[in-house]
Amino acid sequence: MDISKYLKRIDFHGATNIDENVLFELQRKHLLNIPFENLDIHYGRKINLSINEIYQKIVIHKRGGFCYELNGLFHHFLKQIGFNAKLISARVHTKNGAYSPDYDHLAIIVNIENQEYLVDVGFGKFSLEPLKLQMTEEINDSFGQFKFDKYDTNYYRVNEIINTKLIPQYIFKNEAHKLSEFTKRCNFHKSSENSHFTKMKLISIAKSDGRITLNNSQLKTTHLGIETVIDFDENEFNTKLKQYFDIKIK
Repeated sequence: MDISKYLKRIDFHGATNIDENVLFELQRKHLLNIPFENLDIHYGRKINLSINEIYQKIVIHKRGGFCYELNGLFHHFLKQIGFNAKLISARVHTKNGAYSPDYDHLAIIVNIENQEYLVDVGFGKFSLEPLKLQMTEEINDSFGQFKFDKYDTNYYRVNEIINTKLIPQYIFKNEAHKLSEFTKRCNFHKSSENSHFTKMKLISIAKSDGRITLNNSQLKTTHLGIETVIDFDENEFNTKLKQYFDIKIK
């Protein structure tokens, strides 16, 4: 991996010191410059959990990816520049109140001077900055408020606070995993009709003042809290993809 090209891809121009400020800025820059997307699933392109192939896709070809790709590559990058980082397996909160299986989501824990942070650039609309892993206080983030608690004795749970209510996002054990351990669940998401990723095309990116999200036939933009939705014919998707994300998939 060419670190300088990665830094250019996320528009980061400072020194990569191993501290909280740099970690926070790296995550912010990553989320504001690299989209979350599942397009390869719908264009019949291979998705391999190979760092080199993910690097080529995201950095060289200026694409996005989903959690296994985005957080997998970001973890490798953080390790390369000297951060103490590990991959963790997370189970996502579902509509029926249950949690998805292990390895359903991939996130990162970074340790800086014995303080741990949940780092996640692959969960779509979530926090803009890393979340300090602490149980007692609400965390104010640029994109909302969050709080950790425990889900039984084995799992941490990260919640978003909406109208004073805790809305569960996912649960995780603070245990290190290898990227290869996520292969089976990644294969499920890219091929199973039971995966929400196979239902429709999706690409979304955070902006400093909102978000842009595109699916098969709808463009949703949020600017300073005001949401605009535009419906269009599905055959216009590639045009919208190029217009709003500067991506062309052959």
